[in-house]
Amino acid sequence: MSRQLISSGSPFEAQVGYSRAVVQGDWCFVAGTTGTDPETKAMPESVVDQGRNALKVIGKALDDAGFSFADVVRVTYYITDPAYWDVMGDIAGPVFGDIRPAASCVIAGLVKPEMKIEIEVTAFKG
Repeated sequence: MSRQLISSGSPFEAQVGYSRAVVQGDWCFVAGTTGTDPETKAMPESVVDQGRNALKVIGKALDDAGFSFADVVRVTYYITDPAYWDVMGDIAGPVFGDIRPAASCVIAGLVKPEMKIEIEVTAFKG
């Protein structure tokens, strides 16, 4: 079974030693992804904008791996403030509303104070 590594070009991938996504057989594991704008590299203030940016990066990683959001079977959200749960529908609803993967949400500190959300997904094509 071959292993495919997917990079998003983030400098953290080489620095910390991880891949944006790893494909192993019929599975694709996408690393936790924060909300930096993929074009400008700026971190927006809004948790909704951060979440949408994270999903853009995740969507590209899935596409590069030959998967799509329709293949996502599990999603984990890490948010820094429980109040952010109230806007998760604005972030995730347009992407996962009809797919309805198994999901968890964890209140956690993230590695930089401006980060408000991190999202990771697991996808399966079998």
